[in-house]
Amino acid sequence: MSFYQELLAATADERDALMSLPLIVHGAQGKITLETYRAFLIQAYHHVKHTTPLLMACGGRLSGEYEWLRTAIGEYIEEEMGHQEWVLNDIAACGGDNEAVRHSVREDTSACHATEVMVAYAYDMIYRVNPVGFFGMVLVLEGTSTAVATQAGETLMTSLDLPKKAFSYLLSHGSLDISHVSFYERLMNQVTKLEDQKQVIHAAKRFYRLYADVFRHLADQSADMAQ
Repeated sequence: MSFYQELLAATADERDALMSLPLIVHGAQGKITLETYRAFLIQAYHHVKHTTPLLMACGGRLSGEYEWLRTAIGEYIEEEMGHQEWVLNDIAACGGDNEAVRHSVREDTSACHATEVMVAYAYDMIYRVNPVGFFGMVLVLEGTSTAVATQAGETLMTSLDLPKKAFSYLLSHGSLDISHVSFYERLMNQVTKLEDQKQVIHAAKRFYRLYADVFRHLADQSADMAQ
């Protein structure tokens, strides 16, 4: 069994727990309100804006034996640069105040506790624990996007009667991350040190739970979510 396959097997329970959350299921079915979709985009912005800084930090902390991974991170950075602006554009296209979100001028435009903790854990993993562990977060976010982003974007476009330009983040990441997952699989299969493999698995399990907490927060906010 390759390490990538081992990683998927070891984190299957956590992934299933995330993907079975009512808000994710309802979102894929187009059964959430415009307010809930905007709230999702706000939290997406507040973690997506850290993607490039996190990748840069990870690359800078890797040891010389991981020069090949540092090179791959450079490719990731080129792909991910500026994606937070896509999210802000989507917020504006569905009637939200994107500049209020950018500057977090009110509580309802700021990162929630769950988002802050997830981002903080990512930085802590890189700077204090093991930078290779950051790839546990990559598994969670890209794997989730591939599984539900395109479907959710297409169904919500119809159910919320919004233009395609309000779904650039979801639609692009659903298709884009399919190629990213293949790239990720090749990278993880080159990680041969047992302690680093264990750290990626550990981090992925934690990130699945942390990302699930973001959706639980959104569900708590959404009193009118479809039953």
